[in-house]
Amino acid sequence: MVRGRLRATILGFAGAAVVFAILFSVAGVDELITHLVTADLRLVTLVFLATLGWLAAWGFALRIVLGVLGVSLSVSEAFFIFTAAMFSNNVTPFGQAGGEPITALLISRVTDTEYERGLAAIASVDTLNFVPSITIALVGVGYFVTEATLGTSRRLELALVAVAVLAIGVPTIVYLGWTHRYRLEARLVGVVTPVIRRLATHLPRIPVPTVGGIERRINGFFRAIERVATNPRGLALALALSAAGWFFQMLGLWLAFRAIGTPIPLSVALFVVPIGAIAGVTPLPGGAGGIESVLVVLLVAAPLPGVSESIAIAAVVVFRGMVYWTPTILGGLVTGVVSVRARGA
Repeated sequence: MVRGRLRATILGFAGAAVVFAILFSVAGVDELITHLVTADLRLVTLVFLATLGWLAAWGFALRIVLGVLGVSLSVSEAFFIFTAAMFSNNVTPFGQAGGEPITALLISRVTDTEYERGLAAIASVDTLNFVPSITIALVGVGYFVTEATLGTSRRLELALVAVAVLAIGVPTIVYLGWTHRYRLEARLVGVVTPVIRRLATHLPRIPVPTVGGIERRINGFFRAIERVATNPRGLALALALSAAGWFFQMLGLWLAFRAIGTPIPLSVALFVVPIGAIAGVTPLPGGAGGIESVLVVLLVAAPLPGVSESIAIAAVVVFRGMVYWTPTILGGLVTGVVSVRARGA
């Protein structure tokens, strides 16, 4: 199982490398290096600070959700645990879907709580992050439309349609899932139980869980989700922090373009960043390569004065370099420390 996950991760990074090679060849390596070498380092530092602001905001949102579930966490612990969560997302295929189980294990170890409660917390935070992203994207699209002529770019039209579909589709799916949660829970128990028991028989030193034990854990996960969903104050605070985190990311992209020497309207970053984040669901670890490609396509498609493919790629490299590698390095260190302590306990 571990060997299979490692193979998938290696293949994912290989795929990301191929995507980056294509992007860099399109931009022209020499021209791209020139843009990066001449970037304003003071503004690049601000991109790094905006990245820390994003991590802090979403880390605090995780702290709020865990508090609703009765799990105490300090501000610093919340920040570092969330960076570890992003590390898990960035090194596993399919981003959040691949990283959430690992993050839940980390939360359970640090807070000494049940695994399913940690899984419910990180799943709730990831779900809540969709709401402000779609709202901000709609605001950005509306403002940009009033300030500039979009022209007839087919790519940009498709992006705007994608925002509209998400604005309708995601709330609808969440609503249907909530109203049919008991039926969904029963079906999940029936599907997951034999799979877990079969896997456990092939794993050394892991006892095969009983049917009742698996059912209790799944039930605990759904009850934890209910506690979060039925706490208006906690939801409001988590959504506000999520929106703040998105704003820091958008500010980071806006600052990256200024660092390269070609400013763009902030309204462009408002709808480009959330749409680009959708590519995080690709098999590429943390969306590496996929998110960058979507961002570049959207930025080039928009009628932005002076923004060529090489400039767009250079700015995206600065922005994504900070957003991807800052939590990957910090979170990797945190994960390593927690793992060492767990072995020594």
